[in-house]
Amino acid sequence: MDVIRGHQHAPGWDGAAIAIGNFDGVHAGHRALIQRACQLAEAHAAKSVALTFDPHPSAVLSPHGAPPMLTSLARRLELLAAAGLDAVVVEPFTRDLAGLAPNSFIDNVVLHALGARAIIVGYDFTYGQGRTGTTDALRAHAGTAGVEVAIVPPIEVGGEVASSTKVRGYLGSGDLARATRLLGRPWDVDGVVVHGAKRGRAIGIPTANIAPESDLVVSPGIYAVTLEREGQPPLPAVASLGTNPTFVEQGGLVLEVHVLDWDGDLYGQRVRTAFVAKLRDEQKFDSIETLLVQIRADIVAARSALAR
Repeated sequence: MDVIRGHQHAPGWDGAAIAIGNFDGVHAGHRALIQRACQLAEAHAAKSVALTFDPHPSAVLSPHGAPPMLTSLARRLELLAAAGLDAVVVEPFTRDLAGLAPNSFIDNVVLHALGARAIIVGYDFTYGQGRTGTTDALRAHAGTAGVEVAIVPPIEVGGEVASSTKVRGYLGSGDLARATRLLGRPWDVDGVVVHGAKRGRAIGIPTANIAPESDLVVSPGIYAVTLEREGQPPLPAVASLGTNPTFVEQGGLVLEVHVLDWDGDLYGQRVRTAFVAKLRDEQKFDSIETLLVQIRADIVAARSALAR
C-alpha cells in the first residue's frame, strides 16, 4: 500500500475511489467504508484510496477537548493496509484546511488532486468550514462532476453502532469484551522496552517496562494480554498499567508486562501489547508478601482469560 503525505503529492491517479475519514481504531464501521471503496474502485477501474487526517481535527480546533487516539498513525496505516487499500493519503490537518468552504475542499483536494471517480463517506460525515458540508450537499455537488457518492449507513455489531467514541468508552471502563467486538480485534499499543526500577525481577516476577508510542486509552489496572515481537508469535502475559502505589507515592503511569513461562532479554525491542481482558483494578498492598500472593493469583487468572 502506498502512503502519500498530503494531497499535493498525489501521483495523479487515473481515477480513484476515495474513502474519507479519521479512521481512528479502524473499527468495524471504518472497514465497511474501506470495503465499499474497494468495490467501487473495481467497478470504476480505479485505485482504492483512504483520505485520512493527521493530527486529528479536534487536536487542532479544540485541543483541550481532543479525545485520546485509539491508534498511532503508524498503526492506523498498518490496519488500513491490512483492509486491502491501494493507497492512503495522510492529509496534514491545519486551520487553513479547516477553513476551506465545503465545495472548495471537495473540488481542490478530492476531485482535482486525488482524481476521485467515487467518494465514500459515513452517514454522519461533515466537512469544510464550520463542518457545514453535509452528505446531501456532497452528493449534489459531486454529482454535477459525474462522481459517484456512496453513503455508508451505521454499522452495527452485536446490536450497537460501531464508533471510535464507544470503543474509547469501553476501554476506559474496562469493558474489553465490548471494545474488542467493535474493533474486530483486541485493542493494542506499540512501544519500546526500556529500563525500569527492576522491582519485578527483585521479587521473582520480571517485567518488561514499555514506553508506549500512542495514548493509553485503557483504565489503570491489571490485564491479561499478549506481547508480540516483530516477526514472532504473540506470547501470553499479564500486564500492570498503573502508578505502583505499593512502592511509590503519586508515581507516574507505567505499563509493565510479565511474559508467562518465558525468560529472555527484551530491552530495546519494539513490542505490541494486546489487551484481552481486565482482571482487576490497581490497588496498594501492605507488604511485598501480600502483593506476591495477588500477583500469583493474577497470573492464574490471566492464563484462564487467555485460554478462552
